[in-house]
Amino acid sequence: MSDDFPEMDMPDFDPKLARRAVRRGLLRTTSYVLAVLLTLVLVATVGSTLVQERGGRERRMMDVLGTAFKLYNPGYTVATGECCETTPLSMSFKVSAIPVEPAAERSSSHDTFTISQSFFGRVGHLPLGNTANTRLSISLYSVGGTLAQKEEVRKVLARLPDRLMALAVVEFAAPLKEPELKGFLEQYKTCADKVVYERRTGSVPITWGEITWDRGAFNEGKDGCGVGLANFRSWVSLLRDHDDANLRSFDLSLARLRKAAGDGLAYAYVDQLQTIEELRTLIEDPRVRTVRLADVAFDLDRP
Repeated sequence: MSDDFPEMDMPDFDPKLARRAVRRGLLRTTSYVLAVLLTLVLVATVGSTLVQERGGRERRMMDVLGTAFKLYNPGYTVATGECCETTPLSMSFKVSAIPVEPAAERSSSHDTFTISQSFFGRVGHLPLGNTANTRLSISLYSVGGTLAQKEEVRKVLARLPDRLMALAVVEFAAPLKEPELKGFLEQYKTCADKVVYERRTGSVPITWGEITWDRGAFNEGKDGCGVGLANFRSWVSLLRDHDDANLRSFDLSLARLRKAAGDGLAYAYVDQLQTIEELRTLIEDPRVRTVRLADVAFDLDRP
């Protein structure tokens, strides 16, 4: 080595200090990576939520999909929960469903299901539906069919006790307009739990009830007991052409819904309030084609 440069003493290698330095470096690098990943996750989650909920998208999902699910399952009383559970790829909400029963036998137990919509607005796999063959849904499938003629129904009703409460589908010989349906219900001092607005034998018909669309439920009283045609038409007016793909997942179509709402003709209705004795009188009305008895129950509180 040249004499111009002083000789430098190199420190002795300390394995402990080296390990500490390596650990500090790894900790700093890991912390930076975790911070970046956490930031990306927060941006993806919060950003996805903001994108999916833009312009009241979550409220519209509840209006369209929640209501369509009720139409998809007329054999159930369906209530929608709060909105919404949001992930980067989907948005979803809960619904509870109870099979429709005679008024005297309404159950408090229910099943809970999830309805989901993808980031691109497409509905996911649906529970219940056509596979949920409740006794009421089977009766609704038969509207317009050849079964349960009046004479057969008379024989069935004659064998049952007078004070049994019934769950029945009352089918009209010719569809009734809204004022005619109101007059019919008032005459027999009953209410329509749901009104059938199309004849579609062998499939689920469009059936609208008092709480089918939650947002419009408080206006039902203005339409008459259980007659919610104005509410039905308001909901259909919300629908757009791009909703048709999702509606078809619920065994519906925009064309059918618009026609049913526009015509406003009641082909049948679901009655939970009549007794067997009252149905024996009702079936003799010439406007009634037949009564399809779905279920019966004793009302122990009725004298």
